[in-house]
Amino acid sequence: MYAACNESGENTVGENLDRLLAHMPARTGFDISAAQAREAQVAALNERFQSARDTIKLVRQRAEEAGVTEIRRLEDVVPLLLPHTAYKSYPESFLTGKRWDRLTRWLGTVSSQPVDTIDLEGVEDVDGWIAACEAAGHFVSCTSGTTGKPAMLPATKGDLAFAAREGVEAVQWGSAVRAGDKRTIAGFGATAQTSRNAANGGALIQAFVDFTKIPAAGDAPAITIGSITRMIELRKAIADGTALPDEIAAFERESAARQTGLDGALDRAVDHIIAARGDRLMIMSMWAHLFQLAEKVRERGFSAKDFHPENGVFLGGGLKGAKLPENYKEYIFETFNLSPAYIYQMYGMQETQTSMPRCAHGRYHVPAWMICLPLDKDGSNLLPIGDEEITGRAAFFDLSVEGRWGGIISGDRIEVDFRPCACGSPSPSIRDNITRYADLEGDDKIACSGTVDAYVRGVA
Repeated sequence: MYAACNESGENTVGENLDRLLAHMPARTGFDISAAQAREAQVAALNERFQSARDTIKLVRQRAEEAGVTEIRRLEDVVPLLLPHTAYKSYPESFLTGKRWDRLTRWLGTVSSQPVDTIDLEGVEDVDGWIAACEAAGHFVSCTSGTTGKPAMLPATKGDLAFAAREGVEAVQWGSAVRAGDKRTIAGFGATAQTSRNAANGGALIQAFVDFTKIPAAGDAPAITIGSITRMIELRKAIADGTALPDEIAAFERESAARQTGLDGALDRAVDHIIAARGDRLMIMSMWAHLFQLAEKVRERGFSAKDFHPENGVFLGGGLKGAKLPENYKEYIFETFNLSPAYIYQMYGMQETQTSMPRCAHGRYHVPAWMICLPLDKDGSNLLPIGDEEITGRAAFFDLSVEGRWGGIISGDRIEVDFRPCACGSPSPSIRDNITRYADLEGDDKIACSGTVDAYVRGVA
C-alpha cells in the first residue's frame, strides 16, 4: 500500500509498515496511542532500515559508523537520523558552476533509487536538471528558501501519491471541511513550482473546490527553483560587489515584473473573493498574504457580515519573517467570518511528507506512521518518554517516505506530550509554540552535521 509497495503491487518492505500506512485513508492514525503503536513502529523502522542500508549510501555510512545492524528500540534509530541540512549538503559550486554530473552524484548519496539513468544531455540550469531527474523517475522536490541553497529532496511517484492523498485526509481530520464540498477557491500568494507542490495542491483542489469557479491565472513570472537560485546568486554578487551592470539591470527588471505581477494578483484576488462572498470559500494562503487580502477587503467596505459562515481556510507556513500586528489572526477571522471548525492548520516540514493537523485544543497531532523523537539540544540522544510534556529538539521518522531516508533532525524546539489530548485523540501531540533554535540563540548546531557533510562531499 502506497510507499510499501512497488508499481506491480508487490510488497517491498514489510507487513508492519503496511499495517501502519493502512490507517491513512481511513483517518484512523490519530486513534492510536504511542504505546499501542510502538511495537509496530519499531518493527517498521527496522524494515525500512534493512531496505535503506542497501540502497541509500548516507544511511549505510551512518549505520557503519554507529555499528547499527538492527533496530530493536527507538534509541537505535537516533544515530541514523539525518540533520535537516543533509539535503543541502552539496557544494554551492555545483549550482554556480553548472556541474550537473556532480550534483547528480550527490543526489545518489541521499536517494533510495539509482541515479545512473538520469540523462544530463542538454541540461543548462537547475530547472533543466530537475526536469531530467523527473524524466528518470526522480521527483526532486526542492525547497524554495530565499536566503541560501535550496534543499533537494528526492521522492518517488509513490511518495507524491501518498503525500497528496494524506494531505486531503489530514484536512478532513483537522477541520469540518469535507471532500465534495465544491467550494469556491480564494487566496493570494505564490508557491514555487515543484512536483510536490503540484501534487499536493492539485489533490486539495480536486477534493474541495468547484472547478467551474476557478479564476483565471495571472501573468506574473513563474516561480521556479531556478529563478529563486538566480536571485540568491545575484543578491550575493551585488552584496560583495562582483555583479556586472547588465546582471544588476536584469535583476531589477525581473524584480519589478514580479512586484507588478504580485500587485495585480492581489487586486484580482480581492475582486474575486468579494464577488464570491456568498459562496462557501476555500481560502488557501499564508498568514502574511491573508492579512494583506483582509486589509484590501476592509478598504472596499466589506467584513464578516458579508461572508458565508462556513468558509474554509487552509493555512500553510508561519509568518516567514513578516511583521504583522499582534491581533492579525483576529483581524483575518473577523474579515472573512471564519469559524474555528473550518480552519485547517498543520505542522510539517519539507523533509517529511506527513501532515500533523491542529486539533480544536490547539495541538498538532502525530499519526501512527509518523514517529516523533524528542532529542536533546544537539540532537544526540532521545529524551525519556514518560507521563509529562517533553521539551526538546524535534526529530521525526516518517515511515511513509520511500524515495529517501525518513528520519530527520529538525531545527525546531517543540513541547510534545505522549499522553491523550483533551480533544479526545490518544495520539502524541505538540504544543502550538514551536520555535527554531536559530531564532532563539542566533545559531543552531546539530552534532552529526559535520560528519554528514564530510561524507557527502567526499562521495560527491
